[in-house]
Amino acid sequence: MHIHPLITDSATLADLCARLAKADFITVDTEFMRESTYWPELCLIQIADVNEAAAIDPLAPGLDMKPLLDLLVENEDVLKVVHAGGQDIEIVYNLTGKTPHPLFDTQVAAMALGQGEQIGYSNLVDSWLGIVVDKGARFTDWSRRPLDARQIEYAIGDVTHLAAIFPKMLEKLRKTGRGAWLDQEMERLADPSNYANDPDLAWKRVRVSGRKPDMLGRLKALARWRELEAQAKDLPRGRIVKDETLGDLAGNPPRKQADLAKVRGLSATWAGNDIGARLMQALADATPLSIDELPPRDDRKPGLGKEGSLVADLLKLLLKIRSRDIDVASKLLARSDELEALAAGVRTGLPMLQGWRYDQFGRDAVDLVEGRLAFAVKGGRLKMTRAEDDA
Repeated sequence: MHIHPLITDSATLADLCARLAKADFITVDTEFMRESTYWPELCLIQIADVNEAAAIDPLAPGLDMKPLLDLLVENEDVLKVVHAGGQDIEIVYNLTGKTPHPLFDTQVAAMALGQGEQIGYSNLVDSWLGIVVDKGARFTDWSRRPLDARQIEYAIGDVTHLAAIFPKMLEKLRKTGRGAWLDQEMERLADPSNYANDPDLAWKRVRVSGRKPDMLGRLKALARWRELEAQAKDLPRGRIVKDETLGDLAGNPPRKQADLAKVRGLSATWAGNDIGARLMQALADATPLSIDELPPRDDRKPGLGKEGSLVADLLKLLLKIRSRDIDVASKLLARSDELEALAAGVRTGLPMLQGWRYDQFGRDAVDLVEGRLAFAVKGGRLKMTRAEDDA
């Protein structure tokens, strides 16, 4: 594979993208910094196919990134391969308003091949290629220039190894017939709605106790205000106001701006400055949540009850057995909230009751809940037995 020098000019990047646009697949990775900012700062993009690989410097003066971004989000003929690519996809979405598509994530694929729920990149490389990844440059400040040869070599290795792993992984998926299992997961990963930071939905990320519409309405207004402040100042949300302080303000709103000086977690200066005034305006504009907006109650308390909770626990045991038997990560078959919903009587709208998940797990899960399936120990191994088998 030909490894290019660090690309810093538009003509070289355009030529590279023109060649990669003819590939069946490309591997993509990014290096970024986001510890002290709201928006991740893109510092390096690595890209490869089976023939060539390069690192691209998005901080290079005058570099036209359009050919690269078009390759990632407009070219439907080239498959984009990433590993645990959520943050890489988010960066591309922030730049373009679109996500790379079509998409293949090797971490998700590894789940279907029995390599655990979140296999790390270095472990993936070791298991498929027998190569130990040098982690020496892992904590590089990628925003500093110039980058040295060791840093660039480390970064490019992320995509050259993936370019070697992906065909092997694809072949194994074909042999096991599990490639189709991943289609829904990859489409979900590429869904742009996953990466849109909608200020009106920011309150759902803040954990608070209680479901009072007026309190949650204030939380929604405050979370929206914080999101907009963080975006405008390019600061992490927690640097504006921490979640626990936001929850306290929603539950015990100050009557006047001067009271902000008494709120733990806020600077006393907010009692008289502009940001404090904007916070108070957000509270003043808050309206109670509608019934439709209220979060669902916790089904285990009290919806499931003691018996329902036991049924949910049995379903989780069944999930462990089935994932062991077919050598697939349990998270790919079903989530805990789905199991609890099934135990509570839900029979529609659950992913595990659709398609391949139903064939591999959902059918047996329903049979267990409805008394047609039971646990048994045979030869010292926990297995499932049909009720009719024991009749």
